[in-house]
Amino acid sequence: MRIRAVVFDLDGTLIDGYEGIHDALAFAMTRLGLPVPVRSRIREMVGHGVESLLVRAAGPELAAEGARLFRERYREVAVEGSRLLPGADETLARLAGDGCVLSVASNKPLPFSRMILEARGIAGRFAAIAGPDEFHPPKPDPAMLRSLLTAMGAGPGETVCVGDMEVDVAFARGGGCRAVVVPSGSRSAEFLRGAGADAMIDSLSDLPPALARFV
Repeated sequence: MRIRAVVFDLDGTLIDGYEGIHDALAFAMTRLGLPVPVRSRIREMVGHGVESLLVRAAGPELAAEGARLFRERYREVAVEGSRLLPGADETLARLAGDGCVLSVASNKPLPFSRMILEARGIAGRFAAIAGPDEFHPPKPDPAMLRSLLTAMGAGPGETVCVGDMEVDVAFARGGGCRAVVVPSGSRSAEFLRGAGADAMIDSLSDLPPALARFV
Protein backbone atom coordinates (compact mmCIF):
# COMPACT_ATOMS: atom_id res chain seq x y z
CA MET A 1 0.00 0.00 0.00
CA ARG A 2 1.60 3.26 -1.07
CA ILE A 3 1.71 6.30 1.20
CA ARG A 4 -1.11 8.67 0.33
CA ALA A 5 -1.32 10.87 3.45
CA VAL A 6 1.30 12.74 5.48
CA VAL A 7 0.84 14.32 8.90
CA PHE A 8 3.44 16.98 9.71
CA ASP A 9 4.58 18.33 13.03
CA LEU A 10 5.00 22.13 12.93
CA ASP A 11 7.83 23.55 15.09
CA GLY A 12 11.18 22.13 14.10
CA THR A 13 9.67 20.26 11.15
CA LEU A 14 7.97 22.79 8.88
CA ILE A 15 9.00 25.99 10.65
CA ASP A 16 11.77 27.36 12.82
CA GLY A 17 9.66 29.10 15.44
CA TYR A 18 12.16 29.20 18.28
CA GLU A 19 12.68 32.97 18.10
CA GLY A 20 9.01 33.63 18.83
CA ILE A 21 8.89 30.98 21.54
CA HIS A 22 11.99 32.42 23.23
CA ASP A 23 10.52 35.93 23.12
CA ALA A 24 7.21 34.83 24.65
CA LEU A 25 8.86 32.69 27.31
CA ALA A 26 11.25 35.50 28.24
CA PHE A 27 8.24 37.82 28.61
CA ALA A 28 6.47 35.34 30.91
CA MET A 29 9.49 34.50 33.02
CA THR A 30 10.49 38.14 33.50
CA ARG A 31 7.02 39.03 34.73
CA LEU A 32 7.07 36.08 37.09
CA GLY A 33 10.38 37.32 38.47
CA LEU A 34 12.27 34.25 37.30
CA PRO A 35 15.44 33.86 35.22
CA VAL A 36 14.99 33.25 31.50
CA PRO A 37 16.41 29.88 30.34
CA VAL A 38 19.14 30.09 27.73
CA ARG A 39 18.03 29.55 24.13
CA SER A 40 19.61 26.11 23.83
CA ARG A 41 17.72 24.98 26.93
CA ILE A 42 14.42 26.32 25.57
CA ARG A 43 14.93 24.35 22.36
CA GLU A 44 15.20 21.18 24.45
CA MET A 45 12.09 22.04 26.48
CA VAL A 46 9.57 22.66 23.69
CA GLY A 47 7.40 20.15 21.90
CA HIS A 48 4.90 19.08 24.55
CA GLY A 49 2.62 22.13 24.63
CA VAL A 50 2.55 25.52 26.36
CA GLU A 51 1.52 24.19 29.77
CA SER A 52 4.28 21.62 29.81
CA LEU A 53 6.83 24.23 28.75
CA LEU A 54 5.85 26.52 31.61
CA VAL A 55 5.83 23.70 34.16
CA ARG A 56 9.41 22.96 33.18
CA ALA A 57 10.47 26.60 33.08
CA ALA A 58 8.56 28.12 36.01
CA GLY A 59 7.44 25.17 38.13
CA PRO A 60 3.94 23.74 38.66
CA GLU A 61 2.76 26.49 41.02
CA LEU A 62 3.43 29.30 38.53
CA ALA A 63 2.77 27.37 35.34
CA ALA A 64 -0.83 28.49 34.82
CA GLU A 65 0.00 32.19 35.15
CA GLY A 66 3.11 31.67 33.09
CA ALA A 67 1.10 30.03 30.30
CA ARG A 68 -1.33 32.96 30.31
CA LEU A 69 1.54 35.44 30.01
CA PHE A 70 3.20 33.34 27.31
CA ARG A 71 0.04 33.34 25.19
CA GLU A 72 -0.44 37.07 25.72
CA ARG A 73 2.97 37.79 24.23
CA TYR A 74 3.10 34.97 21.70
CA ARG A 75 0.11 36.19 19.72
CA GLU A 76 2.12 39.36 19.07
CA VAL A 77 5.40 37.70 18.05
CA ALA A 78 4.45 34.28 16.67
CA VAL A 79 4.43 35.24 13.00
CA GLU A 80 7.50 37.47 13.06
CA GLY A 81 9.37 34.88 15.13
CA SER A 82 8.63 31.95 12.81
CA ARG A 83 10.07 31.13 9.38
CA LEU A 84 9.65 28.26 7.00
CA LEU A 85 12.45 25.73 7.13
CA PRO A 86 14.43 25.18 3.92
CA GLY A 87 12.60 22.99 1.44
CA ALA A 88 9.26 23.12 3.26
CA ASP A 89 7.17 24.85 0.61
CA GLU A 90 8.72 22.92 -2.26
CA THR A 91 8.26 19.59 -0.49
CA LEU A 92 4.61 20.28 0.29
CA ALA A 93 4.00 21.24 -3.33
CA ARG A 94 5.71 18.09 -4.60
CA LEU A 95 3.78 15.80 -2.27
CA ALA A 96 0.49 17.43 -3.22
CA GLY A 97 1.42 17.04 -6.87
CA ASP A 98 2.06 13.35 -6.23
CA GLY A 99 -1.47 13.02 -4.87
CA CYS A 100 -0.72 13.00 -1.14
CA VAL A 101 -3.21 14.47 1.30
CA LEU A 102 -1.45 16.62 3.92
CA SER A 103 -2.25 17.76 7.45
CA VAL A 104 -0.58 19.26 10.52
CA ALA A 105 -0.62 18.01 14.12
CA SER A 106 1.08 20.32 16.59
CA ASN A 107 1.11 20.68 20.36
CA LYS A 108 1.04 24.43 19.76
CA PRO A 109 -2.41 25.97 20.40
CA LEU A 110 -4.39 25.67 17.17
CA PRO A 111 -5.07 29.41 16.63
CA PHE A 112 -1.33 30.11 16.68
CA SER A 113 -0.59 27.28 14.24
CA ARG A 114 -3.22 28.57 11.82
CA MET A 115 -1.96 32.14 12.15
CA ILE A 116 1.62 31.16 11.33
CA LEU A 117 0.72 28.85 8.45
CA GLU A 118 -1.57 31.45 6.91
CA ALA A 119 1.04 34.19 7.26
CA ARG A 120 3.63 32.00 5.59
CA GLY A 121 1.26 31.19 2.72
CA ILE A 122 1.03 27.43 3.15
CA ALA A 123 -2.16 26.91 5.17
CA GLY A 124 -4.03 26.01 1.99
CA ARG A 125 -1.77 23.01 1.46
CA PHE A 126 -3.40 21.14 4.34
CA ALA A 127 -6.69 19.28 4.47
CA ALA A 128 -6.74 19.79 8.25
CA ILE A 129 -4.72 21.38 11.06
CA ALA A 130 -4.98 20.02 14.60
CA GLY A 131 -3.95 21.16 18.06
CA PRO A 132 -4.73 20.26 21.66
CA ASP A 133 -8.24 20.93 22.96
CA GLU A 134 -10.74 19.36 25.35
CA PHE A 135 -11.21 16.38 23.03
CA HIS A 136 -7.62 16.04 21.82
CA PRO A 137 -4.83 15.84 24.42
CA PRO A 138 -1.33 16.86 23.34
CA LYS A 139 0.88 14.42 21.48
CA PRO A 140 1.83 11.62 21.97
CA ASP A 141 -1.84 10.86 22.68
CA PRO A 142 -3.12 9.72 19.25
CA ALA A 143 -6.54 11.43 19.44
CA MET A 144 -5.42 14.24 17.13
CA LEU A 145 -4.09 11.68 14.67
CA ARG A 146 -7.33 9.73 14.60
CA SER A 147 -9.26 12.91 13.82
CA LEU A 148 -6.81 13.86 11.09
CA LEU A 149 -7.05 10.42 9.48
CA THR A 150 -10.80 10.89 9.27
CA ALA A 151 -10.42 14.39 7.83
CA MET A 152 -7.93 13.15 5.23
CA GLY A 153 -9.93 10.04 4.37
CA ALA A 154 -6.84 7.92 4.92
CA GLY A 155 -6.05 4.76 6.85
CA PRO A 156 -3.15 4.29 9.27
CA GLY A 157 -1.38 1.91 6.93
CA GLU A 158 -1.17 4.51 4.16
CA THR A 159 -0.18 7.42 6.41
CA VAL A 160 3.21 8.66 7.63
CA CYS A 161 3.81 11.13 10.46
CA VAL A 162 6.82 13.43 10.07
CA GLY A 163 8.42 15.20 13.03
CA ASP A 164 11.61 16.24 14.76
CA MET A 165 11.13 14.60 18.17
CA GLU A 166 10.59 11.24 19.80
CA VAL A 167 7.08 12.38 20.76
CA ASP A 168 6.23 12.39 17.06
CA VAL A 169 7.29 8.77 16.75
CA ALA A 170 5.15 7.78 19.74
CA PHE A 171 2.26 9.76 18.26
CA ALA A 172 2.53 7.86 14.97
CA ARG A 173 2.79 4.50 16.69
CA GLY A 174 -0.25 5.24 18.85
CA GLY A 175 -2.32 5.76 15.73
CA GLY A 176 -0.90 2.78 13.87
CA CYS A 177 1.05 4.91 11.39
CA ARG A 178 4.66 4.94 10.28
CA ALA A 179 7.06 7.66 11.36
CA VAL A 180 9.80 9.69 9.68
CA VAL A 181 12.06 11.98 11.69
CA VAL A 182 14.16 14.93 10.58
CA PRO A 183 16.89 16.53 12.77
CA SER A 184 15.90 20.11 11.96
CA GLY A 185 14.47 21.06 15.34
CA SER A 186 14.82 20.05 18.97
CA ARG A 187 16.72 16.77 18.63
CA SER A 188 20.04 15.85 17.05
CA ALA A 189 20.49 13.23 14.35
CA GLU A 190 22.38 11.06 16.84
CA PHE A 191 19.47 11.17 19.28
CA LEU A 192 16.85 10.50 16.60
CA ARG A 193 18.66 7.42 15.34
CA GLY A 194 17.51 5.76 18.55
CA ALA A 195 13.95 7.10 18.49
CA GLY A 196 12.48 4.08 16.72
CA ALA A 197 11.27 5.80 13.55
CA ASP A 198 10.87 3.93 10.28
CA ALA A 199 13.23 6.37 8.56
CA MET A 200 15.33 9.45 9.24
CA ILE A 201 15.93 12.09 6.58
CA ASP A 202 18.48 14.89 6.58
CA SER A 203 16.02 17.55 5.43
CA LEU A 204 12.44 17.90 4.24
CA SER A 205 13.61 17.86 0.64
CA ASP A 206 14.49 14.18 1.18
CA LEU A 207 10.96 13.27 2.20
CA PRO A 208 9.35 12.46 -1.19
CA PRO A 209 11.97 9.88 -2.18
CA ALA A 210 11.89 8.43 1.34
CA LEU A 211 8.12 7.94 1.10
CA ALA A 212 8.53 6.27 -2.28
CA ARG A 213 10.52 3.54 -0.58
CA PHE A 214 7.65 2.61 1.77
CA VAL A 215 5.62 -0.36 0.56
